[in-house]
Amino acid sequence: MTGGAEATAAGVSSSIGGSQELSTPAILRRGFELSPELRKGLLGTVLLALVATGGKVLIPFLVQQTTDHGIRAEGGPDVRFVLIAVLLAAGAVVVTSVAQFLVNVRLFRSAESGLATLRLKAFRRIHDLSVLTQSTERRGALVARVTNDVDTISMFVQFGGLMLLVSTAQIVVATGLMVFYSPLLAGVVYLCLLPLALLVRQFQPVLGRAYGAVRARVGDMLGAISESIVGAVTIRAYGVEERTTRRVDEAIEAHRRAAIGAQFRSVMAFSSGQAFAGVTTAVVLAVGTVFAVQGWVTLGELLAFLFLVNLFTQPVLMATEILNELQNAVAGWRRVIGVVDTPADVSDPGPEGVTLSRGPITVQFEDVAYAYPGGDRVLEDVDLVIPPRSRVAVVGETGSGKTTLAKLLTRLMDPVAGRVLLDGVDLRQVTFDSLRRRVVMVPQEGFLFDQSLRENIRFGRPTATDEDVELAVTELGLDAWITGLPHGLDTQVGQRGESLSAGERQLVAIARAYLADPDLLVLDEATSAVDPATEVRIQRALEGLTRGRTSVAIAHRLSTAEAADFVVVVDQGRIVEVGPHRDLVGRDGVYRRMHASWASQQGAEVT
Repeated sequence: MTGGAEATAAGVSSSIGGSQELSTPAILRRGFELSPELRKGLLGTVLLALVATGGKVLIPFLVQQTTDHGIRAEGGPDVRFVLIAVLLAAGAVVVTSVAQFLVNVRLFRSAESGLATLRLKAFRRIHDLSVLTQSTERRGALVARVTNDVDTISMFVQFGGLMLLVSTAQIVVATGLMVFYSPLLAGVVYLCLLPLALLVRQFQPVLGRAYGAVRARVGDMLGAISESIVGAVTIRAYGVEERTTRRVDEAIEAHRRAAIGAQFRSVMAFSSGQAFAGVTTAVVLAVGTVFAVQGWVTLGELLAFLFLVNLFTQPVLMATEILNELQNAVAGWRRVIGVVDTPADVSDPGPEGVTLSRGPITVQFEDVAYAYPGGDRVLEDVDLVIPPRSRVAVVGETGSGKTTLAKLLTRLMDPVAGRVLLDGVDLRQVTFDSLRRRVVMVPQEGFLFDQSLRENIRFGRPTATDEDVELAVTELGLDAWITGLPHGLDTQVGQRGESLSAGERQLVAIARAYLADPDLLVLDEATSAVDPATEVRIQRALEGLTRGRTSVAIAHRLSTAEAADFVVVVDQGRIVEVGPHRDLVGRDGVYRRMHASWASQQGAEVT
């Protein structure tokens, strides 16, 4: 990336969106679209929720019947009637418990299945996004979108979803029975709780913003923590532990403030609900007593009504808690949807794409230009043909655009103008599967996974046998190095290969690429940060790796250019010279000056 590109990279900082423009209902609709499993069996779950609710509201009805027709029966208490009512109540409790258990199980299964699908979609979308788009957000924040943010959705779907189903049914049935017993008292209940409904409606966007801030702070906190852990060696080397600790502390403190602010608003809503529920019960008791004295309701009906008020206000109170979980979940959903709905600027053409056949490969750049979003072009008018089986070195000053050229060639990015062709086919028309089989990039820093050397090499071809891995190591001349390791190919490399040196990690990356057996190799500064002895070993391995293949090396040390079939010189985003080292060094051009400077530095080092 050139300096100008770095300056303008901030212009893409919003490329991974947060779906901020979508309303809460729209977010929920989109969330259910992305996780269809959440709707699977929903009708059965709703019916079970109704059964559970029916069992609850049957109790007040039995209380009324027992009071009016059992305990206060004409001629004295009717013990048989009371016993039957008690048995029915016990049966209702059992049925309610079983129904609620089944609702919980069904919701848990559908929630975990649906959210697993959502996690996979978010994870795959992150990998579909270009390197440039990914770099606009911290890795820890991206991880948070796939893990923590989805967890908040899980909590709502499993707890809030259950309560929402049961509470809605409970409110509807309780309302029906209250109207049956006394329409006037039912009207009193709704009048008392109407201000609470208006308050909840006003609180919804406030809580939404508060929990959105919490989810964002979680991403920032994870990003700061993960960077401080991954960069622990650099932090110690430069003695910036205090500054790093302060940065992590600030991120944690920002999350604490956001979380407390959101919880404070949530508690305010819940406390308001409790206050309104208490007032409603008191008013109903007072008015109901007057009605009972007047003979407008019986004692049993008044007792049943008080039970129903409790059943009615319970879910209303829970509504504030559900609102809390809902807004937290919507904030998480919004961030995950922001990833899933981010357009993939480098997309797989899919089944309609072209599958290239194996064999010698020709590379061609036709009038290629590239500009980072919001910035000037960092590559312009690039025309280049790379014949099959040729070894090419791309050289240039830092920021000249040579690495951008490599990213376009491997389709980590797409040009804004012109075409990059493989065997005459535009890269944008080649399926990812075919492209990754034919083109392999060995990056500047070989990333290793926390597994054995054998498994890290096998990443180049997952179907390779142990014999294939061992043969690749031998053919590259790395068997002596492998034998000197504690457990040979079964040596564990640690996280990011931390138990190996930079040069050894590069050797593993080369063996991985060799095992993949590509037709085109792109080598990005493969020997830029190793000692001379390791460089010799790497160069020998590279000889074996590039033999018989088309290879393009982003050369930092011009010894790579000297050994190439021809050199491509990039200067300020343009190809200014192309030719063999011998010819270019004899001209009065950019390459000659670069080579003279490099040769003088080599002489100074030897001295």
